[in-house]
Amino acid sequence: MGAPRLSSTPLPGIGVRYDLTTKEQRRLSVVAHRDGSRTLSAYRRDDPDACALSVRLSAGEATALVDALAPDHHSPNLLSTTELGLVAERIELASTSHWNGRVLGDTRMRTATGASIVAVLRRAEAIPSPAPDFRLAGGDTLIVIGTREGVEAAATILGRE
Repeated sequence: MGAPRLSSTPLPGIGVRYDLTTKEQRRLSVVAHRDGSRTLSAYRRDDPDACALSVRLSAGEATALVDALAPDHHSPNLLSTTELGLVAERIELASTSHWNGRVLGDTRMRTATGASIVAVLRRAEAIPSPAPDFRLAGGDTLIVIGTREGVEAAATILGRE
């Protein structure tokens, strides 16, 4: 198997097309449009010239995909929770949430779901290990860690209006 290969081709009036051939000889392309949007295409394995999937992404969607593929917070020294059967997710608390203005302990999150809120992001501030008397506010982003089922249950509880 060869190494992945990336090439770029200027597309006058449109943007730039980037073509990737993976070590498994799969072909992907991204067209970076001048307006910031992207078109992601995957080609058929049996016919690398036949497009099997093409998705147009807004600039924001493309940024979200890049973050998922290569998150800024990734570090080889961080614990990989997926190997342990755990997931970590960001859950935003809506301003209309039942929990807006209430203390974290009122959610009974760990007891009800087994998931833990390990940090709260509020504006430009991070609050690690919030105590049960920490007052939640609409717009907070809660970092929740637990099993997939526990984190999904936590999202349901936190989504209560």
